Amino acid sequence: MRCIVANKVKVLFVCLGNICRSPTAHGVFRKLVIDQGLTDRIEIDSAGTGAWHIGKAPDSRAQATARNRGIDMSDLRARQVDSGDFMVYDYVLAMDESNLSNLQAMVLDKSNTQPKLLMDYALARSEREVPDPYYGGDEGFEHVFDMVEDACFGLLEDIRANHL
Repeated sequence: MRCIVANKVKVLFVCLGNICRSPTAHGVFRKLVIDQGLTDRIEIDSAGTGAWHIGKAPDSRAQATARNRGIDMSDLRARQVDSGDFMVYDYVLAMDESNLSNLQAMVLDKSNTQPKLLMDYALARSEREVPDPYYGGDEGFEHVFDMVEDACFGLLEDIRANHL
């Protein structure tokens, strides 16, 4: 069950299964928010457009990569995004164009939130999509963490400039 606190900026990261990319972004951004002392101002969650992994922990390779970078994602559990999320979250951020398209099809007419790509916030990278590392090796998870970290720094800058 999600616990959403009023007056917080609410961020939702979304990928396909919610076991690799979106929990990586969730973990990276949560650590950044904690390190910046902003946990009382920013609420973070992640979800998948698919339902295959509901209730499961992040992929063990994503968790290992996170641990090597001082990030604990072991408490995260996969859930599926739903149309009500657009009424709750200020930022709904897809990892790739396919998931962005799926999210755009779910947006309610009365929603103020439009989904975007996470990489739209990248500061030093030109890639638009975060690749799915699921079928690759450890280097794919490292690459995803590097990309996500850059975009999360840019996202926090955007939140500071527009909400805090």
